Amino acid sequence: MSPEVDTDVSEHEAVEALERLGLSNYGARVFVALQRLGVATAKQIHEETDVPRSQVYGAAEELLDLGLVELQQSTPKRYRPVGLDTARRQLAERMKREADRAFSFLEAQREARTDRETRDDVWTIHGREPVHNRVEELARQATDSILFAAPSPAFVPPDLPATLQSRIAAGASARVLSEDADVRAIFADVEGVEVAEAIDPPMDHPGRVLIVDDRVVLLSATPPGEGADETAIWSADTAMAEILARVIENSIDSFLNGSFGEE
Repeated sequence: MSPEVDTDVSEHEAVEALERLGLSNYGARVFVALQRLGVATAKQIHEETDVPRSQVYGAAEELLDLGLVELQQSTPKRYRPVGLDTARRQLAERMKREADRAFSFLEAQREARTDRETRDDVWTIHGREPVHNRVEELARQATDSILFAAPSPAFVPPDLPATLQSRIAAGASARVLSEDADVRAIFADVEGVEVAEAIDPPMDHPGRVLIVDDRVVLLSATPPGEGADETAIWSADTAMAEILARVIENSIDSFLNGSFGEE
């Protein structure tokens, strides 16, 4: 089935969209004109678009380089657009290549900064999705252990079970604690995850808890009231993170008294 097409898009909007996909303004206008003309010379394209004739050649070369038009070596030269499926694929692949290049650079910058970050930082995050993302990112860094606690499925990031599975495969241990049966059910079939029920949690905490390798701690809470958004704090490799990790784990271990894995 073909994708649904918005037939209310104007030519100006189409040109702007093509520009966002990486074409120059002249390149986009020439490409749009060629859809109407089919095959055309630079003179015909100029008359159709009002693009200066001297600029039509440069725009056509741009489209040739992108694989969006074909050139007939006649006198005068004639241009024909490739099929729209081909054009869509060419632009999508180009966008992916550019994104890969950009994010490869960004990843290198991110890794380079890790050793420069201060060890006295405590960070605050607002919103369910941003907290989901941070929990996932921190859990993926685990090399030794992960402890996760949540009061309801809404606090469980969708990819967390798979993340725990991958860290377990890499040699880490993973424990999940919740008073909610639905939360425990999410992790019940994840091989290697120890799941425990908290009937009366030792830490009356209305949010989630994540401890990674005893050096990273994330705590979140949702204020009472309809529409209230979750807020979390997290810290890594700090004295506060170390102390919180020790207090929380000792409290949980004392309460459970070895009940992990009993389900």
